[in-house]
Amino acid sequence: MNKKLSLSDILITIVIAVVFSVIYKLWGPLYTALSVFGIHLDQFIYGMWFIAATVAFLIIRKPGVALLAELAAAQGEFLFGGQWGISLLIYGLVQGIGCELVFAMFRYKSYTLIVMCLAAIGATIGSLVLDIYYGYITELVWWNLTLLIAIRTVGAVLITGIFAYYLVKALEKTGVTKYVRPIHSKHYESLEEEAR
Repeated sequence: MNKKLSLSDILITIVIAVVFSVIYKLWGPLYTALSVFGIHLDQFIYGMWFIAATVAFLIIRKPGVALLAELAAAQGEFLFGGQWGISLLIYGLVQGIGCELVFAMFRYKSYTLIVMCLAAIGATIGSLVLDIYYGYITELVWWNLTLLIAIRTVGAVLITGIFAYYLVKALEKTGVTKYVRPIHSKHYESLEEEAR
């Protein structure tokens, strides 16, 4: 299978990212609304900001797609007037890298639920590193910081890992993804034979 991104791969990834950038923009006020309740309830939905990476990777299944999707979605959210301004681009970059590192560990050949959950954890770690840099979480006492990390991680696994995985599975059943990629490895093999 050709692992290089084609122009159509890039365009499809951008379309996916634009859809999620709208969702990200709408997600911001919900996140803010939940933050008033305390106990880090807002962290439970934080993983939505990583989902473009896993959905795009599950659909396109090529190196670089997760990073491109996260960057493009962050750029879209910024252009739509996202409440966190230019820092969205940095978060998109680091969260995309977190997902890409996990996919690279599996040589971009595993599309399982476990790998998507690990990618969610990778993006979570990236977001936490930036939170430390920006000083959002450094003043929390240890138990409160532990609670924040645990809730964000669980939320990311549920949204970026499990929900994204089953969302793409549902798309596959509709036949939409067959226009982007063959469904089975035998289809890839037949395409490679035709190309020879």
